[in-house]
Amino acid sequence: MTPLEFAVLGVAGVLAGAINAVVGSGSLVTFPALLAFGYPPVLANVTNNVGVLPASLAATWANRREFAGQWRRLGVILCFSAAGGVAGALLLLQLPGEAFEVIVPVLIVLALLLVVFGPMIRRWTARLHGEASHRDHPAATMAVAGLTAVYGGYFGAAQGVLLLALLSMTMAGTLVRANAYKNAMAAVANLAAAIVFVSVAEVAWPAAIAIAIGSFVGGWLGGRYGRHIPQTAYRVVIVAVGLAALVYFLVT
Repeated sequence: MTPLEFAVLGVAGVLAGAINAVVGSGSLVTFPALLAFGYPPVLANVTNNVGVLPASLAATWANRREFAGQWRRLGVILCFSAAGGVAGALLLLQLPGEAFEVIVPVLIVLALLLVVFGPMIRRWTARLHGEASHRDHPAATMAVAGLTAVYGGYFGAAQGVLLLALLSMTMAGTLVRANAYKNAMAAVANLAAAIVFVSVAEVAWPAAIAIAIGSFVGGWLGGRYGRHIPQTAYRVVIVAVGLAALVYFLVT
């Protein structure tokens, strides 16, 4: 790996970390960056999963106050996230690489749609949380944890957006609470998948380290200053890079 490649991936990691802290879907920046440097799609996905993990863990730690008095319940939910993350990682490793190359464009389109329509989803969920009749649905929350973790372990882009949209329907309370649970569930799913990848799969470690350093810095900056930047700006970056990745897959 050249110093220029390390620097570019580090910058991509900063953007991904900041975007994840504010909007979600930061992997739609780092994953195409890895593809642009010639990493095969499956290797790029595995490396990206490991690289963005520090930002997810940092976001969970930053929101730990939201779990006061709920640690037992959170632990049960995170068991489903861990199981789903392992299942998604194994699915990625067991299916042929050609299958991943066919499926990923569909997942990128899904991720981009979630990003584009995210504001509408957020307004709808805000209205939903304003209704007195809205209450917790523990079984549905556990199902959401497991199923979205499979998606996260397999690909992961827009996992956070998808999680927040679903949790806002299955959990009572504020969106701040739902977002805290979202960060914890995504972090555990990604951690479980990363353990599988590190144990049995090839990881491009220099690239993963560059992204990890950048994503940690970006997560801190996004959490501290990101709210002052219009979310539209983040969405424009995500959509532009995501469309470039989509074109890459369709062309190749």
